Amino acid sequence: MNNTRQTAFSDPGAYAHLFDKLPTDPRELTAVVRNVITHYRDPNVKLPADHADDINHRWIDRLLATDQARHDAPLDAPRAPEDRVGGCCRDFSLLAVAALRHQGVPARIRIGFADYFFVPGWHHDHVVADYWNGTRWVLADPQIGPGDWSFDPDDMPRPENVDAPFATAAAVWTAYRRGDVDPDTYGVDPGLPLRGDWFIHGSVIGELAARQGDEVLLWDTWGAMTDHVDEAGAALADEIAALLLAADAGDEAAATELASRYAADDRLNPRGQVTCMSPTGQTFMVDLATRVSAPAPTRADH
Repeated sequence: MNNTRQTAFSDPGAYAHLFDKLPTDPRELTAVVRNVITHYRDPNVKLPADHADDINHRWIDRLLATDQARHDAPLDAPRAPEDRVGGCCRDFSLLAVAALRHQGVPARIRIGFADYFFVPGWHHDHVVADYWNGTRWVLADPQIGPGDWSFDPDDMPRPENVDAPFATAAAVWTAYRRGDVDPDTYGVDPGLPLRGDWFIHGSVIGELAARQGDEVLLWDTWGAMTDHVDEAGAALADEIAALLLAADAGDEAAATELASRYAADDRLNPRGQVTCMSPTGQTFMVDLATRVSAPAPTRADH
């Protein structure tokens, strides 16, 4: 994929002009992103109840439309935290990536797990941004910004190692299959059942989809994503994770094979339709081309 080209999900559409005067320094740019979005689970901010559906803004132009409907101001004009768009790590990172691509900077989101939030020993599912600074890929977490971290959030250690603060889903799956990590410490939250080998497995598929330009929501599911991993599913994840790690290491043949596998395999490619299992409690089908949503069928419908 050409990482300077907007995807259907990162394209700002009619709001592209909002990116024209944004900082070109990525460190300053991530600060603007944090001015636009508040994490929907931020314990220090009470978002209005009527903003609950913000978290389902799959497309950046919709996120920007919501922001402008509330503010009608440049993106760097101060916004109160409770008046910002409610989102998650994916939204912080994809907005930063969209702005970087607008400036002609190759950028992409990375899907994996972070060990620097809330609970020691727990690895939260997370999305960060990766951009080319002219000589190397730089990993940044637009959500958190400067603070009391053991690393620089705007230039983090590379993510292909599970000992890094952020590790890709492919790296985590590979370590799990070697027996090096406990899969039950990887997921959404220690108090939720969204964890374990099946969750990491789904994240590997999500990592591949994002690499191919389908930067969908973290709660979108399709194909081989399931709450149980059988032998065939594990073998598939083994193959895809190995190719993802090889591609990250600069293996062009692996990158080409990933694109080919993604195009050909219905287990990996959503084919323009996902099931959205939203944190709002709703589950619905989404046509990614028309952007039309419909209630997901229930067992009674079959």
